[in-house]
Amino acid sequence: MRTYEVIERIDAFCDAVPRRRARADEHGPLVLFVPTGPGWPYYARPRPGARPRITAADIRVVRARQRELIIPESFEWIERTAPEMAVAAAEAGLEVQPHPLMVLSAAPAVPAASALPAGVTVRAVTPEDPELDRIWAVPAVAFGDPGTATGEAGPVERDKIAADHDGGTIEMLRERLRSGHSVLAGAFGPDGPLAAGSCQAVDGVAEITGVGVLPSSRRQGLGAAITALLARDALDRGVDTVFLSASDNAVARIYARIGFRETGTAMIAEPSAG
Repeated sequence: MRTYEVIERIDAFCDAVPRRRARADEHGPLVLFVPTGPGWPYYARPRPGARPRITAADIRVVRARQRELIIPESFEWIERTAPEMAVAAAEAGLEVQPHPLMVLSAAPAVPAASALPAGVTVRAVTPEDPELDRIWAVPAVAFGDPGTATGEAGPVERDKIAADHDGGTIEMLRERLRSGHSVLAGAFGPDGPLAAGSCQAVDGVAEITGVGVLPSSRRQGLGAAITALLARDALDRGVDTVFLSASDNAVARIYARIGFRETGTAMIAEPSAG
C-alpha cells in the first residue's frame, strides 16, 4: 500500500474513533469531539474531506469552546493532511509538538518468557480482571499525573491513584474490552501491573496507544513487549494497518526494532505547560 493511502486510512481512523463516544461539533474547517459520557476526553482535528484552509482564528474559536465545556484545549492531526495547521496553531498561542507516525511493516515477535525479567509476565487483560483499576493507573504514573512522584515512582504511586479511581471510567473500560473495541495488555510482576498499553481497531486499522511503564520498572523491555503483543493480536484479528505515534525519535528507534517504520508525522497542539 502506498504511503499516501496509508495516511488516508489512518486519518479516517482518527476521525471515526471519537465518534463512538463523543459528539462531533463542526466549527468551520475543524471538528471538535465533545464527550457524551465517562472516559477520556478527545481532541479537535481537521474536518475530513474538502474544507477551507485552517487559520489561527479557526483554532481560537475552538479553544474558546473547549474552555466553555471545561475540556482540554487539545488538537491532533497528521501533518500531511493539514500542512498549514502547525503555523495556525502556533499563531493561536498553542505549543505544537511533532511525533513520528509509525506503521507496522513486519510481523512482530512477542518476547518469550525467558526474555522478560524474572517473575514478570506479559498478557492480554480480560474485562473482569480484578486488577483493572491498578492497570488503568499505570499510565497515569508513567506519564506524570499531577501529584504523582517522578523518578522512581512505582507500585506505591500506582496504588494511590487506583484507590481514587473513577468507577464510571473503569466500567467504561470493561465495556470496551467486552465489545472488542479495545484490547488491553499489561506486564505483571509480584507487586502487580508494571506496564500497560492498549489497542483499538476500526475498519481494518488499529492504533496502539498509551503504552506506559512505571518509572521504577523502565529499561527492562516491558513497553516493547506489550507493543509487540498488541501488534501481533491485531494482525491475528485481521487488521492490516497497525500504527502508533512515538513520543520522540529515541522511542521510535525502539518501535523500529519491533517492526514499525516511520511513515509521517503526527501533530499535537496544546497550551504550553508553563
